[in-house]
Amino acid sequence: MIRHLVLFKLNDGVSRDEERVQAGVRAFEALKDQIEELTFWECAWNITDRPIAYDFAINSAVADKDALKRYVEHPAHQAAATQWREFATWVIADYEF
Repeated sequence: MIRHLVLFKLNDGVSRDEERVQAGVRAFEALKDQIEELTFWECAWNITDRPIAYDFAINSAVADKDALKRYVEHPAHQAAATQWREFATWVIADYEF
């Protein structure tokens, strides 16, 4: 199994209440029902107010590297990521467990 973690930081001046951000959240929430490679999926806003904290997180899992590649290339994933590129930066980690 591969864990796929993504942490998002909203760009300066961007609020989580903006419609484009909320649309991006809805796009990510919908992935769990659109991409069959996902064996685990959760995403949520950070709940702490710390300077080093990121704003939004995705915690997911897929079976193997081939499934991860299919997930990353899936049109629904690509569309959601494109939305987030407009207002956030992010870091990822993929590891086997």
